[in-house]
Amino acid sequence: MTTTTQTTHRTGTRDEWLAARLALLKEEKELTHRGDEVARQRQALPWVPLDKPYRFETDEGPASLADLFRGRSQLLVYHFMFGPDYTAGCPACSAIADGFDGAFVHLAHHDVMLWAISRAPLPKLQAYKRRLGWKFPWASSQGSDFNLDFHAGFTEEQQRTGDMEYNYRRGNVSSRENEIGATNAAPPGGAEFAAMSGVDWPTYTREAPGMSAFALEDGVVYHTYSAYERGLDAVWGMYQWLDRAPLGRNETGLWIRRRDEYPKG
Repeated sequence: MTTTTQTTHRTGTRDEWLAARLALLKEEKELTHRGDEVARQRQALPWVPLDKPYRFETDEGPASLADLFRGRSQLLVYHFMFGPDYTAGCPACSAIADGFDGAFVHLAHHDVMLWAISRAPLPKLQAYKRRLGWKFPWASSQGSDFNLDFHAGFTEEQQRTGDMEYNYRRGNVSSRENEIGATNAAPPGGAEFAAMSGVDWPTYTREAPGMSAFALEDGVVYHTYSAYERGLDAVWGMYQWLDRAPLGRNETGLWIRRRDEYPKG
């Protein structure tokens, strides 16, 4: 028995599909090779030595940035949006963390430590981590300039004056739907994410997502790389899968929830 269905998408024969797929494969290979070249350029960036004594609170007690390497020569940091006044972590950052929670073990056995760092006090981070069942190490930078210096956090004064930098742009405007420095109306869905984090929109946008990379050589810590906005797509594993799904990202609004907030079933 054959079931006839209707679709608005272009259809074709298996031979037509294979011809189109082979053409796409050529494009995918070129994209992969281009990605390899960009990775080489990323690794060739000059290293910047850091001399500021950043301090963090961890499960094992106070730590310096060098301590976070835990004997490795490389450190990756995810700047997780969880401000001091938040009651829960940003839902989008939480979705990203779901993806790297399993990866940190493999990285740790390949000379790379992966940490999340947030400005919320450590007990808040620990409670939220227990709630979502994560295992990756998470440090509090509360009282440190770390988030400010790496443009993943802002003061109320910076927000008021627009004297800030995000994704290598200065000023009051960002492609994060004008989030950074926006002290009035939130973009569509933005207020919902702020409410889900237990704060208002201005407080929510004093934190920003990003990732940074560091190297440790002869006792000196170097900053080697940072990325923000769409630069995080590659570490947001969920979207890599959606980009290969029949309908792609197919987003009409903010649909993301924390893993324990989706309807059952």
